Amino acid sequence: MFEDLRDLYQEVIFDHNRNPRNFRVMENANRRVDGFNPLCGDKLTLFLKIDDHVISDASFQGSGCAISTASVSLMTEIVKGKTEEEAETLFKQFHEMTTGKSEEVNLEAVGKLAVLAGVREYPARVKCATLAWHTLDAALKNQQEAVSTE
Repeated sequence: MFEDLRDLYQEVIFDHNRNPRNFRVMENANRRVDGFNPLCGDKLTLFLKIDDHVISDASFQGSGCAISTASVSLMTEIVKGKTEEEAETLFKQFHEMTTGKSEEVNLEAVGKLAVLAGVREYPARVKCATLAWHTLDAALKNQQEAVSTE
């Protein structure tokens, strides 16, 4: 049973890596932040359109490993329609899930993002999975400078 679940998670990650969702430059974005993971070479530019504190659109451009690409692809799907506060809460839950700082992770609260829960067992991959989320956090705070995982 556990191996079936692991296989399903790997399939979702591979699918988002091969067919990343929301992979485009957003011309009318009102937030744009670059993110870089020097350890793996992952690079991305995150675009957000925020109207009345609600993320109405999210997209990205860049290149990276399968974990990084799947993470940003899933993130751009999930944050659309969320308030800035809800997205910030999701960032914190995702960070706790992937860094293993909390033994009790509510996988139901993170929804589809649970497919990336396994990265906590591979410390070198945590930065790949969290790059998009640190970039989102910077965009929500309207920071202009690029984000680095180092």
